[in-house]
Amino acid sequence: MESKYIKLYNSLLEQIEKKELQVGDKLPSEKELMEKYNMSRDTVRKALNMLVQDGHIEKSKGKVATVAGKNQFNFPISKIKSFKELHVGVENSTHVENLEIVKGEKEIIKKLGIGKEEEYFKLVRIRKIEGERIIIDKDYIPRKFVNNIPLKVAKDSLYDYFENELGLKISYCTKEITVHKITDEDRELLDMKDFNMVVVVKSFTYLEGGHLFQYTEARHRPDKFKFIDYAYREKRR
Repeated sequence: MESKYIKLYNSLLEQIEKKELQVGDKLPSEKELMEKYNMSRDTVRKALNMLVQDGHIEKSKGKVATVAGKNQFNFPISKIKSFKELHVGVENSTHVENLEIVKGEKEIIKKLGIGKEEEYFKLVRIRKIEGERIIIDKDYIPRKFVNNIPLKVAKDSLYDYFENELGLKISYCTKEITVHKITDEDRELLDMKDFNMVVVVKSFTYLEGGHLFQYTEARHRPDKFKFIDYAYREKRR
């Protein structure tokens, strides 16, 4: 059974995607949403916080919620989501630059924790949002977990394939965010304009049982992105 806050989240998201709620429009107040959907304040707040985390709305200091613009694209740190899931309702596309089976790259086998003779997939993709090349995604996945990655899957959603076709149970990931000077590869593959830095997000994704099965390095053009998370203060006893 779908949770109440998920129902509210989906209802508001549908209104945003159908342009019933435009960029900059104010959402109904918490009280209005409570009355309209017959939900508690905590349930309404949980749904609104999810919309904030996923970059669909913004909340001001006065707690007024408005539909977020898309000049910047939010990447929630505390969730594991595919590029496709993050950009519902936004013009986007993926170009596969490289997909091959390799072994022996010292830096990669160290990060994956595998032997030097073990094979792994190296997948390089260019992400375009609203016509601009602004992300390079590099994924490294040991073949002991995934034996084949069809090109069609590489262009679409890896996680949908991993979970629904292969039955893998993705559990959690750790992320490291740094800023680096751009490389020649960044200049070649991204529409960098006058920027000379990229935001680099390194992710280590684990299956249930704690098995590391994917290392990802995503290189982002800095002007289009902000990374968000929610931190909660522990209650003092």
